[in-house]
Amino acid sequence: MKIWVDGELRDAASAVVCVLDHGLTVGDGVFETLKASNGTAFALDRHLARLARSAHGLGLPEPDPARVREACRAVLDANPVPYGALRITYTGGIAPLGSVRGDGEPTLVVALEATVRRPETTAIVTVPWVRNERGALAGLKTTSYGENVVALAHARERGASEAVFGNTRGRLCEGTGTNVFVVLGGELLTPPLDSGCLAGITRQLVIDWVGAREADLPLDVLDVADEVFLTSSTRDVQAVHRVDDRELPGAPGPVTAKAARVFAERSAADVNP
Repeated sequence: MKIWVDGELRDAASAVVCVLDHGLTVGDGVFETLKASNGTAFALDRHLARLARSAHGLGLPEPDPARVREACRAVLDANPVPYGALRITYTGGIAPLGSVRGDGEPTLVVALEATVRRPETTAIVTVPWVRNERGALAGLKTTSYGENVVALAHARERGASEAVFGNTRGRLCEGTGTNVFVVLGGELLTPPLDSGCLAGITRQLVIDWVGAREADLPLDVLDVADEVFLTSSTRDVQAVHRVDDRELPGAPGPVTAKAARVFAERSAADVNP
């Protein structure tokens, strides 16, 4: 595997950053994960725009989009895989121990991991912890993912692939790395951004292409929804067949199946929508 680290491709064993990098010591960084198929990254422009928004929200200098594109192209060319996850990581760079940033240049790392497509359906669990929709990091895709690590371990212990959070008001928010959609009475709904959820790339495309509507929803809507599905860059549209102990027979349901079909067709026709 060849990994881009601050301007050059390196073998995985030598692709290292300083142990004083602020992304390592305090999680001071942002990232993007893109679906890559046969050397082409999907929705690159949208991901780079969100990377810049997250960096701005965290107080980091905006990454040079030309440099990031160059790094992505180099990594894709150096690691030919039929399907993979392209990860862009951008951190505060070398800094003193503690939360104060240093004066050095930010660190840029780009790597590609070969993956397989997710199953058509999956199980999810709700977790006892909440997203803080009013927190400083709300809506930013940062590398401060410890909360997600704990929640996802909780889910996997219960035979699920994803953990879903409510927010401090008890409203449906998001998964550890996904957005959540529900079907109620034939209508496709997803939480609004002010719930604290990430502005997912796939989420927005499903809203635009399929006609979903944002709605403020209680977390327990998952107990009564006719259909539930997840979206993310590596899942696309994935139906949910179990929420906690509740089975959803027949998943994917008709609305989910249509959303998955439309997304597959539109994303195949335009790799940079």
